[in-house]
Amino acid sequence: MKFSAVLPFVAAASASCLRGTSLMPRSADGTVEANSFNYTNLGGPLNWYGLDSANSACSKGKFQSPINIETDEISYAAANLVHFHVPKADDAKFENLGSGLEVVLTNGTLSANGTSYKLAQFHFHTPSEHRINNEYYPMEVHFVFENTAGAVAVVGFVFELSQFGYSTPLFDSVFAHIDDIAVPGTYTKTDKLDFSGLTQHLNSHGIYQYSGSLTTPPCSESVAWFLSTEPLPLNVQSYNAVKHILKYNARYTQNALGQDNLLEVAAKELN
Repeated sequence: MKFSAVLPFVAAASASCLRGTSLMPRSADGTVEANSFNYTNLGGPLNWYGLDSANSACSKGKFQSPINIETDEISYAAANLVHFHVPKADDAKFENLGSGLEVVLTNGTLSANGTSYKLAQFHFHTPSEHRINNEYYPMEVHFVFENTAGAVAVVGFVFELSQFGYSTPLFDSVFAHIDDIAVPGTYTKTDKLDFSGLTQHLNSHGIYQYSGSLTTPPCSESVAWFLSTEPLPLNVQSYNAVKHILKYNARYTQNALGQDNLLEVAAKELN
């Protein structure tokens, strides 16, 4: 990892907004409806279609995400054609949906390849869903955008644990009160959020692009994916706090784009 590229907008672990374990967590601000799907047993990705027939793409789609990104084969977005902008926010709603942790924020925009979108939310996966040259990462964040025509685009970043204790301040602000929503179906408020460092990171590195799907039900396809080629730094304290709450919520790697869905292939083999 090129730490020189991220030093201008990272902070030492000692400056982390995460509270120490000696402090009692405050109560959650309220409740939200938890998702019916999850990542375990019959609630997991192998049976998402079984949970609801509307999720048929999860088992039959041929352009499903996440994928293993082969850096010699994947397309790269032209830097001047991807414009990611999320203004500062005093706070945002931070939800534990059971299937994942989601920040609801709608004041961001994305302009990519001539199409404009509005931010709907961003959420986290542990471990990463995408692999890069078959390597997985500890965590991944997805910024989900949608436009009035219903088109969806996702801007993603993988995280790599920092050997020097660095972390991206934006996510320290998100995770500051994560222990308040340890129970699925609850929400809290984040601290102030500043996305300028994240925008700088995206603009300073290459961007993988491909057309895939949502990685959660209903697994709808024709989703425009844009993933930073450079991991974000994450300190161990932040990672452990997230993993303790989020546990495991990564969909398994899908087949190569355009190839038969792995579940259909497995069903044929069984028959």
